[in-house]
Amino acid sequence: MTHDLSSSKPHALRGYLFIAAATFFWGLSAAMGRAVFTGKLLGGVQALRPIDPVILAQSRTTLSFLVLAPILLLKNRSSFHVRSKYLAQFFLLGILGVAASNFFYFYAIEKTTVALAIVLQYVAPVWVLLYMLARRLQRPSVRRISGVILAVIGCGMAVGGIAAQRGFPWLAISGPHYDTLGVIAGEMAAISFAFYNVYGQHLLQLYDRWTVLVYALLGAALFWLIVNPPWKIIAQHYSDGQWLFMAVFAIASMLVPFSLYFAGLQHLDPTRAIVTACLEPVWAILLTALLLGELVSPWQVVGIAVVLSATILVQRPEARDRREPVITVEPIE
Repeated sequence: MTHDLSSSKPHALRGYLFIAAATFFWGLSAAMGRAVFTGKLLGGVQALRPIDPVILAQSRTTLSFLVLAPILLLKNRSSFHVRSKYLAQFFLLGILGVAASNFFYFYAIEKTTVALAIVLQYVAPVWVLLYMLARRLQRPSVRRISGVILAVIGCGMAVGGIAAQRGFPWLAISGPHYDTLGVIAGEMAAISFAFYNVYGQHLLQLYDRWTVLVYALLGAALFWLIVNPPWKIIAQHYSDGQWLFMAVFAIASMLVPFSLYFAGLQHLDPTRAIVTACLEPVWAILLTALLLGELVSPWQVVGIAVVLSATILVQRPEARDRREPVITVEPIE
């Protein structure tokens, strides 16, 4: 059981740059996912036959595992040494965290827009906060509760379910403007992402980050093989261009950004790192507008800003938190 420690002196600016670069790739992958769902790229030119969200989520994890595993076998074989009782926990993280968040996120992108899907997913820190408060692992505060309320209002604005009106209370409930299943999928992605962060933190206290990642990917890959076996994939008759896209997508959306994010964590504490990660929606919206011409309304931009503000608000540490002991999640026996 080894933990990866950096021998270099922490450098805050370098950490911010690493994580900002990771968010760029995550934002780019959101635009790429939307492009392949619609079958169009730059200028609306027909590029590829659309790929199902299940296949995209499956290929993202499976191809990432097939790339990462041989590298670790050659350079760090000890990463595969784990106690058998923890395998179920790694697989649980891979299935309920990696596989579920990937599928629901891409399904939300297919059914709604990149901007809405990514905003709904970025309510994940609020779900983490609610879990911590329910378990009494953190104390409730005005800042935290305000962040939850702002996130709910912001999501309603982004979805189109809350609109401005004259006079008190200045906000009114309106009919949703997006596919209901897509909106639900976006929130399921947030819950899965929240689980990934909470339970992943526990496993990272026990094993090296590459061990956690490779076994989580393995668990997700095995899960997808059961849900969507190879013969069903072969029956889709994907072209060489589609397979190439899925390979590039796996590297650009998982391996490269996760490597950059981990490098940033060597220079920043987790709180500053996750606040910096809020750049992902900005990159996603900008790149989607640039590459696909998919714009959002001014009112939705306000909703996005409110959600991001709420996310930052609930992630900022308070004086009490600095005196609280480090919280760990008990392993499943």
